[in-house]
Amino acid sequence: MKDVVDSLIRRYRHKGIIIDTNILLLFLVGSVNKERISRFNRTQQFISEDYELLLQILNYFQKFITTPNILTEVNSLANQLGEPERFQCFVRFAEFAQNVAILNEHYIESIVAVNTDKFIKFGLTDSGILTLARGKYLVLTDDLKLASYLQSINIDVINFNNIRLFNW
Repeated sequence: MKDVVDSLIRRYRHKGIIIDTNILLLFLVGSVNKERISRFNRTQQFISEDYELLLQILNYFQKFITTPNILTEVNSLANQLGEPERFQCFVRFAEFAQNVAILNEHYIESIVAVNTDKFIKFGLTDSGILTLARGKYLVLTDDLKLASYLQSINIDVINFNNIRLFNW
């Protein structure tokens, strides 16, 4: 498993990585308060060590790839944080979104996303991810259903839960 992940990171470190919603939310919440990760209902499946692991992975990449749909989902979920973390998270979110040197936002028209053959199964955000990633970017997700499908159609993906388990 480690060899596969290392190979994917080497292949995409200059191209970029698409960070799925839950993983990006983990990044933002952890950057504000690592202790809040396991106490926030939207990130409670993670622990502070997962945040540290995520930072290790993200440090390899020169570009983070996102879509307006991913950012909108993260915004909605982060808005459920209590204060003062909600305020701090939005400050961090704004800094992250404005960092055009590292964050590349790609707009996938909804008409394109809903016309993918798996829109009904995955919805708008994930359909945009699979449209954008195909042949271009590595995907980092904790969504087993999405990760399995991406692998089945030869889109490179890392399931964050797998590397958590194997102490990558």
